[in-house]
Amino acid sequence: MFAAVVAPRLLGPWLEHRAQSSPVVVLTGPRQSGKTTLVRTTFADKPYVNLEALDVRERAVRDPRGFLEDLPHGGVVDEVQRAPDLLSYIQVDVDARRQRGRWILTGSQNLMLLSSISQSLAGRAALLELLPLSLPEIRSAGWLSDDLFTLLWRGGYPAPFDRSESPHDWLGSYVATYVERDVRNVLGVGDLLAFQTFLRLAAGRTGQLLNLSQLGSDAGITHNTARSWLGVLEASYIAMRLSPFARNVGKRLVKTPKLHLLDSGLACYLLGIRTPDELRLHPLRGAVFESWVVSEVLKAHRNGGQVPRLSFFRDAHGLEIDLLIERGADIVGVEAKSGATVPLEMFHPIEGVAALIPQLRERFVVHGGAESFRARAGTALSFLDIDRVVGAERD
Repeated sequence: MFAAVVAPRLLGPWLEHRAQSSPVVVLTGPRQSGKTTLVRTTFADKPYVNLEALDVRERAVRDPRGFLEDLPHGGVVDEVQRAPDLLSYIQVDVDARRQRGRWILTGSQNLMLLSSISQSLAGRAALLELLPLSLPEIRSAGWLSDDLFTLLWRGGYPAPFDRSESPHDWLGSYVATYVERDVRNVLGVGDLLAFQTFLRLAAGRTGQLLNLSQLGSDAGITHNTARSWLGVLEASYIAMRLSPFARNVGKRLVKTPKLHLLDSGLACYLLGIRTPDELRLHPLRGAVFESWVVSEVLKAHRNGGQVPRLSFFRDAHGLEIDLLIERGADIVGVEAKSGATVPLEMFHPIEGVAALIPQLRERFVVHGGAESFRARAGTALSFLDIDRVVGAERD
């Protein structure tokens, strides 16, 4: 039996929709984000195979035709990146039958999987991403804490919510079992201690401008190695680079991306933050909160089957907005402030950027308090109402 459903996933309806129009649906996302539970629940009538199992994987690798013949009506193939050559045979199968929703594939290593899909299933596969639980999903499952720092410290991976195990302990096992193993598999990293140092140093830079040369130097590795390792963290959905705003606004704009860890609980674990109270007093609490806001906006788009256009604004004089969401010609601006008090001067950076970018229509300051309210310069939005950012952007 597979694990019980721990929370309704907002991506579920989009997964079904794409299966009704495409012969292959590929669901990617980090390990333990709930992909298996989602596909097995959504497609309960389809046969299921998991290529993590050694005997199943050997069969798929050694005899791919026979493997597919054992699934005459298609099915769900989990962790398909473990047998990338299988995709070429699925292509032949799909072209011969032209059946919608025939194959549902999942994978946890975006770098390897997308490369194989682009070669074998271009034009045949719909791609979706399942990230860890968003705040609305945590709320719908009855697990939402109204304490910001408890929410950030727990993060969004489903498993700790459904177990008595501490999130801190579970995340320790997660890093050792999945993150470090995946990096060794993809890059053949020999110096595991150096990678562990790199991972923790990257967490210490969440919400900050990315200086790869400095990050590599601090970790004792070369710039090229740091770039390669960061690429794997991005492909494994551990981290993302947020691009700077690139339109010409008559100002010298920062051209360096920002680094964000996509799960606040994992960031806290890597920073050695053992309790919500430690996070409350930690000097990086604001950076962890900013990365959480960016991640929640990304999740909301991905859960709606959308690929968002996200960036941040910062000029040479330090004028900055944490997040810009582009929607056609319009732009939504978001500032993240972990404090519970919202003085009106918190809107000054957004007002300054709006004077340079007339397309900035919606303005939000997402804060750590419980109340949301409208102000002349924009909307002060409680972290509990973070989903309203994308709700406004879709209007």
